[in-house]
Amino acid sequence: MTSVSLADRVFVVTGAGSGLGVGIAEALLEAGGKVVVGDLRIAAVEQTAAKIDADGNRTHPVACDVADEAAVQLMVAAAVRRFGRIDGLVNNAGVITLGGALDESRQSIDTQFGVNVAGLYQCCQAVARRLISQKTPGSIVNIASNAGKVGFPNMAGYNASKAAVINLTRSLSAEWASHGINVNAVCPGSVDTPMLKNVAAFLSPKLAKPVDEIYEMMVPPQMGRHIKPLEVGRVVAFLLSDEAQIIRGQAINVDGGATPY
Repeated sequence: MTSVSLADRVFVVTGAGSGLGVGIAEALLEAGGKVVVGDLRIAAVEQTAAKIDADGNRTHPVACDVADEAAVQLMVAAAVRRFGRIDGLVNNAGVITLGGALDESRQSIDTQFGVNVAGLYQCCQAVARRLISQKTPGSIVNIASNAGKVGFPNMAGYNASKAAVINLTRSLSAEWASHGINVNAVCPGSVDTPMLKNVAAFLSPKLAKPVDEIYEMMVPPQMGRHIKPLEVGRVVAFLLSDEAQIIRGQAINVDGGATPY
């Protein structure tokens, strides 16, 4: 099997200021790509760029609220201005609100769908339009979640938003294939990120157990450890590569075997 190569290709990664986004950006650089790292906080993506690309030649940090259509357009323009083109996108930006379904507010639902679905959709559209205008093929990977398949308690709005991402991925894959754009999703679970630690902190008083104890229990049984962001990133890098052209419209579990379908 040949090594994944993204040599000289340019990708936009949203939500790259921490956690999974950092691991994804690192994996794309590892495969030879160039990465525009976007996040709501410019300081966060500046730190990401400094961490994974010391000389700054292959990264470009951009502040972007994916729920703001104008900000998304500016991010795409910044990518083209810095590297001359775009070859793909990783939609990683996401938010979660924890709490019982009986108590979740309309505002909470709107916020999660605004970022996780509408914001992701805007990024897909902006990059797809750019690829079509360049007359070049490209790839998009949407970060969904195994929550979109399982439906975990105390995160109904998040579960529903990630299920929407899975369906949207399928729709865009079918519609944009004629433009040479391949669209897939990955569904992480039990990844060592601040988001997972926040879930453990939420569960701590409910289960009357320390946060660290709960966090250590939140691992895939088949692995017995948390998944590292870079491990997910390497799967994403493969899906962005030419080697993944026969994989289309899929929502691939990257949760250590925890989800059976």
